[in-house]
Amino acid sequence: MHKYLLSFGHGYSAQALACNLLPLGWKIIGTTRDKKKLLKLRETGIQPYLWGDSGIEEAFSKATAVLISAGPNEEGDPVFLRYNKLFKKYAAKLDWVGYLSTTGVYGDFNGQWVDEKTPLNPQTKRGQLRLTAEQGWQSISGLPLHIFRLAGIYGPGRGPFRKVRNGTAKRIIKRGQVFSRTHVDDIAQVLLASLNSPNPGRVYNVCDNDPAPPQDVISYAAELLGLPLPPIVNFDDTDLSPMARSFYAENKKVDNTRIKSELGVALLYPNYKAGLKSMLQD
Repeated sequence: MHKYLLSFGHGYSAQALACNLLPLGWKIIGTTRDKKKLLKLRETGIQPYLWGDSGIEEAFSKATAVLISAGPNEEGDPVFLRYNKLFKKYAAKLDWVGYLSTTGVYGDFNGQWVDEKTPLNPQTKRGQLRLTAEQGWQSISGLPLHIFRLAGIYGPGRGPFRKVRNGTAKRIIKRGQVFSRTHVDDIAQVLLASLNSPNPGRVYNVCDNDPAPPQDVISYAAELLGLPLPPIVNFDDTDLSPMARSFYAENKKVDNTRIKSELGVALLYPNYKAGLKSMLQD
């Protein structure tokens, strides 16, 4: 019997998971809002649907697992708002539902450690919207829900190398500031491990072992490329976008013990140095 994954918002992280699932014989149905992506998805072995397609209920009837990657907006979580009735209808036949959230739901801890038991107190609008979305999914009775709180995502095509190469990178200094990160391939292997050992109701932090100041990552990228270190800029003197500035509003180290102890995950990239080095080699 085939295993079917219905993937809402089949983007960067979901595509990495698909690379793990397709060789195992999974069938994957992926949604997108972009008509141009339909052919591209099909070429990678995904059965694509345009967001809102009438065939999505049929996809639900086939699905054994569902992944929700699409983020919330001012109105709320688009997948929940549009399809919560279908989730309620098919909850009992699903083995696993995964919701990709963010470590932004924890809020600011002044550089201290947080884990999955830490009280949630998001300071940013983005974090507050994510927490509301988590609570919406948790409200569906009988749904085999697993929440994955992702740290800053990087990987092929997403990293500091381009900015360092073209001279636009800066080493932004904010005293005491650290960020946790996760390589997209580690997200994929955490999701696969959870699919193989469902534990409905569980929450997992997905990040590497080494929360680090952002300027250290930029410096290491320049070092790997053999280029001069980008200029240092004080955070208070930067002209960051509101989105970028919101990342600096919260400062915490995220504990990842649970993905290792419960899911048996051995991180492919336990720190940013391993991840960046691999990206450059590829």
